[in-house]
Amino acid sequence: MRRAIAISAQGLGTTSPNPPVGCVILDRDGVPVGEGYHLRKGDHHAEVNALAAAGERAEGGTAVVTLEPCNHHGRTPPCRQALIDAKVSRVLMSVMDPTSRGEGGAAVLEGAGIEVERGVLEQEALLVLGPWLHSLRTGRPHVTWAYTVGVDEGHSAQVLTELRRAHDLVIRRDGTIEEGVPGGHGAGVFHVPTLLIGEEPAKVLHTLADAGARSVLIEGSNNEAARLLVDAVDRLIIEVSGTPPRQSRLQ
Repeated sequence: MRRAIAISAQGLGTTSPNPPVGCVILDRDGVPVGEGYHLRKGDHHAEVNALAAAGERAEGGTAVVTLEPCNHHGRTPPCRQALIDAKVSRVLMSVMDPTSRGEGGAAVLEGAGIEVERGVLEQEALLVLGPWLHSLRTGRPHVTWAYTVGVDEGHSAQVLTELRRAHDLVIRRDGTIEEGVPGGHGAGVFHVPTLLIGEEPAKVLHTLADAGARSVLIEGSNNEAARLLVDAVDRLIIEVSGTPPRQSRLQ
């Protein structure tokens, strides 16, 4: 499961409005034979990518997935059916999907005679899935504010690049908005809005969410967006020049 969680993080910044999910397939002997993650809406889901890599070796094996397999036909077929068709014997999942349709993917898998275990390393999986779930719960993006204290105003290139790639939208110091991964989201399901600083915070958050964003990064302490949305900041990352960044999760 830790491997599934690790690879799921590769979808951060591109999967929205879908969740970032990872999957590892083990054969009958418990040997990893395939893995995959969801990259963007419209592309194959993590389970399908992992099953494709495993091939026939998935039969009788175990699927380890960070989120309950989906139970509906959307742009892609339901993942629970792909697992059933692959004839896996067991599915371990970490986080239950609050958007699951009908009785849920886990229940359908059990109805097909597949052993299901829920809640495996759930807290660790929430490190990746947490912002997506937060956005579903609140109806607005998960907001991170990051800035440097010290000689220079601005994160080191490496830290800044990593933070950007993990967020759907980045609000720059000059107020412009761009994708954390330029062109990384699925066509027709995501757009980059124009931020109206003079608007009410609730309207700005709605505009960001309506664009398809589940996570937003605000860069720099001297940023009008930070002052506007300060009460909506969920995570604060402060880098003191010459020391590692410190993070706080706000309640």
